[in-house]
Amino acid sequence: MSIQARSAQVSGQVLDGAPVAEQLSELGVSIRPARLTDVAGIHALLKQFSNRQLLLPRSRSDLYQRVREFLVVETHGSIIACGALQVFTAQLGEVRSLAVAPPYSNRGLGRQLVRRLEREARALGLSRLMALTYRVGFFHQLGFKTVSMKELPEKVWGVCINCPKFRNCDEIAVLKNLHSTKLPL
Repeated sequence: MSIQARSAQVSGQVLDGAPVAEQLSELGVSIRPARLTDVAGIHALLKQFSNRQLLLPRSRSDLYQRVREFLVVETHGSIIACGALQVFTAQLGEVRSLAVAPPYSNRGLGRQLVRRLEREARALGLSRLMALTYRVGFFHQLGFKTVSMKELPEKVWGVCINCPKFRNCDEIAVLKNLHSTKLPL
């Protein structure tokens, strides 16, 4: 089942004691698969974070090529959060480009995006889900563990080697074994 097919499954889930659909409705937001028309909004949001060196920059052309990997959170026609699932191998995927606009932070949107991306990873049959982050505590709360980059050769030699920060990477690698953990509601 694709991200699009699962986008309607939010209604029965509970987050922090209240139904997720109810919480999202109260915020006036919706989580959905990204469309080509969202690329400008995704790019603008990610640029806010890359300008502060909290995320690596992504070009518009890269975002157009990878738009099917993204989920977005939208309110009143504006993209206020996004995240992507990139698949490296039959076992490993990565949560990438996770960003929530500052006025909407600490409302559970990032957590909900990661959970939705994790569901997608499980549905694809991935056994491991990783991220590179400066927000280690956030990922630990979602069941990820800090690991050495040496445990992720698919990422290091497939993507990181081309990064300008390759020799001096200051991001922390986190990993979740999907087969040994249950999906949180």
